[in-house]
Amino acid sequence: MTLAAARAALRAHANPEHAAFHQRFFKTGPGEYGEGDRFLGVRVPPVRAVARQYRDLRRPDVRKLLRSKWHEERLLALIILTHQFQRMDRAGEDEAAAELVDFYLDHTEFINNWDLVDASAHKILGTYLLDRPRKILDELSRSPSLWERRIAMIATMPFVGVGELEDTLRLAKRYLQDPEDLMHKATGWLLREVGKQQKTALTGFLDEHYPRMPRTMLRYAIEKLPEPMRQAYLQGKR
Repeated sequence: MTLAAARAALRAHANPEHAAFHQRFFKTGPGEYGEGDRFLGVRVPPVRAVARQYRDLRRPDVRKLLRSKWHEERLLALIILTHQFQRMDRAGEDEAAAELVDFYLDHTEFINNWDLVDASAHKILGTYLLDRPRKILDELSRSPSLWERRIAMIATMPFVGVGELEDTLRLAKRYLQDPEDLMHKATGWLLREVGKQQKTALTGFLDEHYPRMPRTMLRYAIEKLPEPMRQAYLQGKR
């Protein structure tokens, strides 16, 4: 259970063609949101398989993976952390879980693409905050970092799952003015989840805010609504 072995296991699945595709898909060009990121060309299922195999990797080694220049190594580290957190959470190891969450928050600069956020924020931070104060979400939501703002929104997913919708709706209102399309997508996605739990909570939010919602956010939010209602929002006739 060594760092070198984990890296070797990951590289066994590397594919140059996949790497080239990922460089384009994750917008790594100059001025794009993933500028400068580098890929081995490992698809997500093999990364998850390696993470299961090395889920007991020591924290210093996980830290090295999380600070890697390779995207898939950072993803591997985050999935390993989700395994470790879930085990602590199930066992009621509150102190260890808190330490892992602090570690996660201390390394947000390396959680620097949407897939890295979406693979970890709700499973670690969101689950931890289910029965704890949530001030950190407001701090993250005001961050100049796109990725910290996205972490805040994605972390509310477990709350929505248990019918606690207030945090998601509060952050969604704040993100109406966010300049980043990736935040519009994340916010619309979580609003759609709100609608699955309580349709009137979603339509209430939409009725108040849809005229000034970014189009991407609106389209994601209304995706599961009846077609006549969807068209009414899209055409501004609600």
